[in-house]
Amino acid sequence: MNKKVKNYTVIGFLAPLVIAVGLSSCNTEASQDNLTPAPTATATPVVSSKAEAKTQIDQKFIELMIPHHQGAVEMAEMALTKAKRPEIKKLAESIIQDQKREIQQMQDWYKQWYGKEIAASSSIDHSAHQGMMSMDMMGMDMQALKNAADFDKEFIKQMIPHHQSALMMAEMVLDTAENAEIRNLAKSIIESQNAEIKQMQQWQQAWK
Repeated sequence: MNKKVKNYTVIGFLAPLVIAVGLSSCNTEASQDNLTPAPTATATPVVSSKAEAKTQIDQKFIELMIPHHQGAVEMAEMALTKAKRPEIKKLAESIIQDQKREIQQMQDWYKQWYGKEIAASSSIDHSAHQGMMSMDMMGMDMQALKNAADFDKEFIKQMIPHHQSALMMAEMVLDTAENAEIRNLAKSIIESQNAEIKQMQQWQQAWK
């Protein structure tokens, strides 16, 4: 898949979050620009709609980020047994620890905020998540990873774009999420996964 096509599939994967953020932005602009409301207009529907949009941002973020994290965990667990370089094993251990903890946090928040459970599957359906998540959209190809002549290089090749799609989601909610917990998680994801991307890019250059 070329880079241009892959960008479109990532955007498709993020569509629910894009829509939610867009609705929040539109409602914010409406409340700011509507300085002289029409006689039939009231402020209440705008505020209500804005609140609903911000709630939707948080909910969609969790619904997309949990399976996305689980994809990284699956790749990392494979690395524990198949990787040859200790650097990759150490990175895999860190990914498993950090992202399992964040999955649990998001599950707890989801139950608390929306009154229902959201599960992290132990084996993701890579063909779809809510009709739009695929391996390509997450930067994943588990079969290619299993069959790679050099597992470590293939792991990096796939984990970098996977991390980059997580950064896209986190950046989208950094200033738009309703709950401080989501904003703080987004900051943490950006910081930790940016650092991991830079490290993996350095290994890519060194292991050519």
